[in-house]
Amino acid sequence: MPDSFSLKVVSSIHRVEAAAWDACAGTSNPFVSHAFLSALEDSGSVSGENGWQPQHLLLEDAGRVVGGAPLYLKNHSYGEYIFDWGWAQAYERAGGRYYPKLQCAVPFTPVTGPRLLVAEAEPQREELQRALATGIVELARQLKISSAHVTFATEAEHELMAGEELMPRLSEQFHWKNDGYGTFDDFLAALSSRKRKTIRREREIANERVKIQTLTGDNITSCHWDAFFRFYMNTSDRKWGQAYLNREFFALLGERLKGAVVLVMGEENGELVCGALNLRGGDTLFGRNWGTAVDYPMLHFEVCYYRAMDFAIAEKLAWVEAGAQGEHKIQRGYLPRRTYSNHWIADRGFRAGVADFLKRERAAVTQQMAELTELGPFKRES
Repeated sequence: MPDSFSLKVVSSIHRVEAAAWDACAGTSNPFVSHAFLSALEDSGSVSGENGWQPQHLLLEDAGRVVGGAPLYLKNHSYGEYIFDWGWAQAYERAGGRYYPKLQCAVPFTPVTGPRLLVAEAEPQREELQRALATGIVELARQLKISSAHVTFATEAEHELMAGEELMPRLSEQFHWKNDGYGTFDDFLAALSSRKRKTIRREREIANERVKIQTLTGDNITSCHWDAFFRFYMNTSDRKWGQAYLNREFFALLGERLKGAVVLVMGEENGELVCGALNLRGGDTLFGRNWGTAVDYPMLHFEVCYYRAMDFAIAEKLAWVEAGAQGEHKIQRGYLPRRTYSNHWIADRGFRAGVADFLKRERAAVTQQMAELTELGPFKRES
């Protein structure tokens, strides 16, 4: 790397100009945008007090920002979705101190996207991405901490980092692919008869009591955000007992990423009763959060999955990513797709143990993905 290049750590996303950061991040993934990351910080959803201390890495060429990485110093493993609790417990049982650690990620967001942010048109782009990867490891060494982790990276970044001391890890999610469907019925026509009938019936049941609409832009008001936040809190309390995001975050999201937000809301007798938050990227609709004040059959499938598919078909988007976990998505056309992370471990002995685990885990995930794909609802070729 030329002598004019330098790495710098900043304690807030506001320490770099939005235009400079976004020039590196690109426009295909809203979650790595300055607007999204600043909404997390400005709302207090992300801070040192709640265990996400920003340590964003910048790569500069004579003062010009040419690369960046969303990076955090963490004292826990909550809100990551690529789980390393077992590693932490094993390391601490052996007398080590696992936390704090470095995490290159978008907080609370299990969405694949760029992590080593360098503009596609930048000369020597791959070399600059390597500099960011080695910079993450070097910062972890300087801080004398146990580990550094890059989660939900792109496949190309994943392969690049594997050559820079960051061990590769394979996981899976369930995504829906739009194979050029003109209507939802076109999608159904690709399914087996039994699965097609099941999905039609699910949609009928979901829409019997609730009127559902998909909102974008100025059609989303503060009343919608108030209601959605209530649903989000209600679901968080029931499922996790902890809500990561606060009402201020959603207000800032609506202001700063108005053009990307796709909000699906359900209404019963004139009252909002459920909602799902999606963000639109370049060729993908990303499903993020869901909440409800009622417990009606099939409502979750309709609001979170089928309405997202409707939107993707209408807008000619290639993919719908509906969040982490959920093998129940398979029967609704969301099939297994690889997700990637990379990990650096300071202790050589522990690193060897993790490397062995990752090798075995990768084989198991690959086999499981093949088996789950066979369970999909699509017609079998004769």
